[in-house]
Amino acid sequence: MSDDMLAADKTTLRALARDRRRNFVATIDPLAHRLAFKMIPSPLARHLEPAKVVALYMGLDEEAPAQRLAAQLQAMGKIVALPRVLDRLGSMDFLEWQPEDQLVPGPFRTSHPEPKGAPVLPDAIIAPLVGFDRGMNRLGQGGGYYDRAFARFPDALRVGLAWSAQEIDAVPVDPWDLPLHAILTEVELIEGPEL
Repeated sequence: MSDDMLAADKTTLRALARDRRRNFVATIDPLAHRLAFKMIPSPLARHLEPAKVVALYMGLDEEAPAQRLAAQLQAMGKIVALPRVLDRLGSMDFLEWQPEDQLVPGPFRTSHPEPKGAPVLPDAIIAPLVGFDRGMNRLGQGGGYYDRAFARFPDALRVGLAWSAQEIDAVPVDPWDLPLHAILTEVELIEGPEL
């Protein structure tokens, strides 16, 4: 498959996956939506046990709300961090975050904590995604921010967070794409072969 065809396939899949996610979230019972992602399943908690710093994200629009995992992670003694987008080239770092911290606006409608010290180095990265497959492949927004973060922190546990409706048959994979170790949806934890 040519690079142009692969890019077109990813673009088409992103549009389809966003539509599926939007339609799914519109049909969820509001109580079920509020309760989703409040708890970390015990198999994932076990894999997170060695991590000192866990990077989350602030969900936008219909994204699965990773920030809801913060309380349980903090109860487990973890330092919680959020990404800070640094430039349009796909660079970001991670800043320590407490749920009561004021967030400041960043590029692309993102928000991040006010920097209080040096960025932290994540041992686990819980990443948003547009689509995923059972091969542990992640279809992101297309900016490459998480691809670069995964490459910068190759030993970090890579966990995708998504609604079950975001599953697709097969995500096209580029040479730089690293597979996830696990994917957490509102109904299941999918563990990859590396776990």
